[in-house]
Amino acid sequence: MADTSYPSNSPLAIATSTGLTEGFATQSAVSLSTGDLRRRYDFGNRFSELSLAQTPFFRLVSTLAKSPTDDPSFKFTEKRQSFMKRYAYVVGFHNGSAAVHNDATIVESDASALSLGGEVKLYMATDYFSAGNIQNVQGQSNGAIKVGDAGTAPEFLQLNQMIKVPMSSTAGGGAATDYMLVRITAVAAQAAANLSASSGTGSATAEAKLVTGKILRVPEVLESASYASNVAQCVTYNLDIAEQLEEKRTYVVGNSFGEGSSLLGTTWKDNPYSTGYGQTQIFRTEFGMTNTARATALKYEPNEWARVWKDKLIEHKWDIEHAGLFSSQVTDSSVAHTQGAVDYILNYGNIFSWTSSKNIDDFLQDMSKYQDPRYNQDAATVFLCSTEVYTWLHKLGGFFKQNIDIDDQFRADLAVTGRKKVMGLDVTEITTVYGKMNVARCIALDGSHVKILAINMNNVKYRPLVGNGVNRDTSIYVGVQNLENSGVDKRVDMILTEAGFEFKMPESHAIWK
Repeated sequence: MADTSYPSNSPLAIATSTGLTEGFATQSAVSLSTGDLRRRYDFGNRFSELSLAQTPFFRLVSTLAKSPTDDPSFKFTEKRQSFMKRYAYVVGFHNGSAAVHNDATIVESDASALSLGGEVKLYMATDYFSAGNIQNVQGQSNGAIKVGDAGTAPEFLQLNQMIKVPMSSTAGGGAATDYMLVRITAVAAQAAANLSASSGTGSATAEAKLVTGKILRVPEVLESASYASNVAQCVTYNLDIAEQLEEKRTYVVGNSFGEGSSLLGTTWKDNPYSTGYGQTQIFRTEFGMTNTARATALKYEPNEWARVWKDKLIEHKWDIEHAGLFSSQVTDSSVAHTQGAVDYILNYGNIFSWTSSKNIDDFLQDMSKYQDPRYNQDAATVFLCSTEVYTWLHKLGGFFKQNIDIDDQFRADLAVTGRKKVMGLDVTEITTVYGKMNVARCIALDGSHVKILAINMNNVKYRPLVGNGVNRDTSIYVGVQNLENSGVDKRVDMILTEAGFEFKMPESHAIWK
């Protein structure tokens, strides 16, 4: 007959347990009777309750964002609004007879004197794909979208729109010191060939628009007779560095129509949707023991089988936690691997540096870029930190290191405001000028080059494979090998999970490394 009873401290009492504590099951008064040992026990809904402090990422995602999939290769949709992205860059101008390449200086003689009420012709291009409104993010170089790439033409430019053109008082273009306001009177498609210049830096795939407009506001520098060169914030085709492009953006700042004006007869619409995909990974933890060893009572923990069971459950969860953090989405010899947070963010998300000299000012500057309300205004972000950074944040980055007396009226821009429990995890709430940070320690990051993972919980999911009546979420398979079914005097059990992680909207996630 099969061995159908388990000791009172056995984690196999899952099906009849009254609850779980960290790391082990609590047995009820009723022993678990398996009948046929080759049974499967669905453990998915309770698995996340094991070892909370050791696996914070898996705990949060599997509890707050579990979404089963019926396909091991699953797809998902991203949606980005576009009204705040109506910006382009000046990549050249028309001097009345011919196109002038990017980085050229716009002087008064070439641009119809750039006077109030005068006409100006500008070549405009942008750096995000019209389909999906996919943009560059901070610190990202992998797969970056270059100004003028195919599919980036600024289709949103329309008649009677007003655009704000950054201007510099430094010949050759420097930091913006003023702006020119232009009302669009004509928009024409522009062939890339017309922008290939003698400098040889033009792009054969550059997409642009030729915008003709009336000047409604001139920069103050134009009023000075001593000012010779008025430089629009021109950029070079193929530039893709978000930090350098930000201050050179020409934004749409509304539109204006005359009284009794007629319909334009033209419009535009965006395509805010894009599609991504992920895949599941099979996790297996097998363990066996001879029946002699199972029957031997030992010191300290008499039941060695029960002890191993407890540790193997935590080991299995530990494996999923680390895959969710560090795995790469690849299939090798039919073995599928899911996407991990670090790999995803390093390839698509915001990237910031962390050095030994990092201070609060540096960190707040990073936060200002990451928490840009145009792209990442959600408060559902969890900051998983290495122990080093977790300590740093709790000391306010050394803000009070010298025990400086602070006036009662002074409010720190970064302050630890309280601790709370989120799904059983210890989370510290830190208030900054750019919103609240929910900070949790993640020991899996210790010893790695990753110091902080900022993960928007609305844009990540745990995807166990469930379909056709088959549930591949974490399950315990009892007695896959035993004396009765194999003739071998031992017992082997197995824990199996088939699941993947889904990450989307990379602009909502960040990494400090």
